[in-house]
Amino acid sequence: MNIFSITLLTSLSSILSTLALANNKYEDCGNNEQARLLAEMIINDDYQQRTDIRCNKLLTKVATEKAQLMVKHGLVMHNLDGSPNQNLRDVNYQLPDYYGGAMSNQVEAIAGGYSDAEDVWDGFKNSFGHRQHLLGEIDFYREQDELGVAFVRKWESPHVEYWAVYLTKGFKKNQTNPFVNKKLPNKGTLILIDPSKLQVKPELNKPQMNKPN
Repeated sequence: MNIFSITLLTSLSSILSTLALANNKYEDCGNNEQARLLAEMIINDDYQQRTDIRCNKLLTKVATEKAQLMVKHGLVMHNLDGSPNQNLRDVNYQLPDYYGGAMSNQVEAIAGGYSDAEDVWDGFKNSFGHRQHLLGEIDFYREQDELGVAFVRKWESPHVEYWAVYLTKGFKKNQTNPFVNKKLPNKGTLILIDPSKLQVKPELNKPQMNKPN
């Protein structure tokens, strides 16, 4: 083997190693390739206001369970078997003390009917409340620095594709509440419908398509 061949093989090996490291960087952020791609888009968006977002396996696990629960019920809804904030506390993820309790959602974004990461990210960014949350456009959300994403597809379910994103702030000892006497955001339970996205899937007779929540 000549020097040129050795150099070429070394270069290819270096490129492949770099690509592998890049893919592994988001491994804990999502339950599959599309979920990890959405996480990457959230983290690296030009309008992202946070300086640091970390992948969290537990958040990805909770997001996956939420997406699967929505598939089971055929619904895109925040409060299925408990509120998003409570979902995290139930698995011993410690939210800051000043986060809301029962029926509160300051951590979850969900969507149904979007076929890939690029499509759903465009939907989230065009929804005012979800853009505020996922891009950290207000002080409360800007503190949030841990992320987990899930994507589940089931053709027999009404919305076919289901997305769940958990983006929140982890607990720290002796932290103070910087939002005393301020009204904290709460994404609530509203389901938004975008008529321009209504379509009938060939495999289904239910023309349901939900905008992100």
